[in-house]
This record gives sequence, structure tokens and C-alpha cells, in this order.
Amino acid sequence: MSSDINRSWRMTGFGLPRLELAEGRIPEPGPHDLLVRIKAISLNYKDRMIVDGVLIPDLGFPFVPTSDAVGEVVAVGGGVSRFKTGQRVLGHVIADWQDGDAPPVLHHHTLGSSLPGTLSDYLLLHEDAAVLAPPSLSDAEASTLPIAALTAWFAMAEATRPVPGQTILIQGTGGVSLFALQFAHAFGLRAIVTSSSDGKLKRAKRLGAWEVINYRARPAWDEAARELTGGAGVNHILEMVGGDNARRSLDALAADGRLSIIGLLGSMELSFPIVPFLRNRIVVQGISIGHRRAFERMNQAIEALAIKPVIDRIFGFDEVPRAFEHLEKGPFGKIVITTPTIALPSVK
Repeated sequence: MSSDINRSWRMTGFGLPRLELAEGRIPEPGPHDLLVRIKAISLNYKDRMIVDGVLIPDLGFPFVPTSDAVGEVVAVGGGVSRFKTGQRVLGHVIADWQDGDAPPVLHHHTLGSSLPGTLSDYLLLHEDAAVLAPPSLSDAEASTLPIAALTAWFAMAEATRPVPGQTILIQGTGGVSLFALQFAHAFGLRAIVTSSSDGKLKRAKRLGAWEVINYRARPAWDEAARELTGGAGVNHILEMVGGDNARRSLDALAADGRLSIIGLLGSMELSFPIVPFLRNRIVVQGISIGHRRAFERMNQAIEALAIKPVIDRIFGFDEVPRAFEHLEKGPFGKIVITTPTIALPSVK
């Protein structure tokens, strides 16, 4: 393979059959850009929603999807001051949110949606939209951090502060959920994990879950959660489903509890009664990943706490359609795509 070629998986329309491997030129970095040779990419459920046309129905084509990747800086623009060649970096998904309050309109500068995604051999990142990858993690492990880990971290350590001994309920065993479980264990929280699979719940227990609930065997999982907490309710719930599931989340919360809205696996709307919401002074907050400074704090914590991401399966770069198909099976942890080792391009 020529070192001057940049391979990318590009959408030529909606639907997995219209995700095609194409070749193009390696981009030239602008004054404040990093040219990154991608080493590993991880998938999120929103990536499949984009490919299928559910999340961004007016997307223009051709388009390179996915947002999470780790790679090596192989060239920098003349004005770059934050990074140098040879460093291993992660892209920050919401590229214009460095710290503090979010931009007035999110997702105007977002990898894999409004900006070209990461499913390529090479990628340009603005230096303000990159962070150093944690040294202790492999490429595959590091690639899982930008959305799944940062979303869990922001919900648990930035939007609020963890209080050891409090109870958090984590829905499911996908990427965000398992990072949340690992953070909860590290923070001294009592984590309740829900799933329809006893096998996945056993694995969650090994990762540090305090209690587990099979919601298929116990559809009224909100009642089960209250029983586990002696009737008091859960202090914090990570809502991954949406729709009517939010009603049960509200019923499971303790007074002054927090509901972090993260996922929409079941519905793109929420449904719950107003009176319990008011009576129990529930805080409801939508979580849109997080800012770059939080990403940097999280990476420092991952190093200090020796947290290792949970990877369900690794696919090769030529197996991207299979990786997306596997995403539909409800993996335990993250799906990763690795790129082959290639010669460095002759860029300056």
C-alpha cells in the first residue's frame, strides 16, 4: 500500500451497504492542525444511527463516520504549540468545547457528525481539539475513551460530585455503562446494574457491581431497586433507554435524586409524571459528552486508578461492516477497529 494514500470508509448514502472503502490523498495540516495516523477506532451506538440515517437525516455525502480514535501525530502545522510529532493523541469529539459552559449550540463542530469522522488512515485535528492518550492504555483501549468514558465521567464527576456510600443505578452493559461501573467502584459508590442477561450481570458483578437486576425476570426493576436500598431509593440513575423507561427511573430515585439522561436506545422522547418529579425535588440533566478539560482530568484519573476499558471485540480495518453488525448484538463493552501498520507519509 502506498504511503501517500489515505483510505477511508465513506458513506455514499444511508444504510450499511452504502458504507464503502475509498482511497484519497493524505490531508495537509493547516497552521494549527495535527496530522494524526489513526491506530484504533471505537464504535458508539450513535455511529450506527448516523449510518442508518436516524440521527442526522440531512447529512451530506460522501461522509466519513465515527468519532472516537487514537493515533500518532506524524506532522504539525507551523503554529502548533500544544503537541509535537510522535505523541499519541485522542480527538475531543465536541471540538469547540474546551472548558466551562458548553457552546450555545452543540454539535456544530463535532467529529463524525458535522465534521468528518475518524474512520480513516489519517485525520486532521485542530490542536485545541486533542488530548494526550493515557500512557498505560493500549491503542485499542485508549480509542474507547472519547465518548463512552467521558460521558460517564462527566455525569458522575463533573455535573455532580460522587459521595462514597451513595447508590447509583446503571442501565445496561454497553460502553458508557461499564465505564460508569468502573468509576463508581473507584469512587466508593454502591452500583446497581440492570440487564436482561444473567451472564452479563455476572460479569458486571466481577467488575464491582454492588447488586444487579435482570429486568426481563423483574420487569418492575424500579421496585427491585427500592427494595435493594431499603425503600429509600437510588441517589443517581444513568438513563440509557428513554421513553417510558424514564418513568421507572423516576420511581426508583430517592428524594433529591439525580437523573442523568444519556441514551436513547428505546425512544427519542422521555415520559414521566410531573408530581413525583416535583415532590422529590429530582434533578434531571442531559449529558452531552463533556469538555476537553474534563477529558484531561479523566485521563489523569484513569492513570491514577489503573482503570482498564472493557473491550468486547476487535475487528480489522477491512472488517468495518462486520463491526457495525456486531454493534447491533448488544456487546459487553466496546467494539474496536484497528488499522494496519503503514509507512509514514512524506509530509512536513
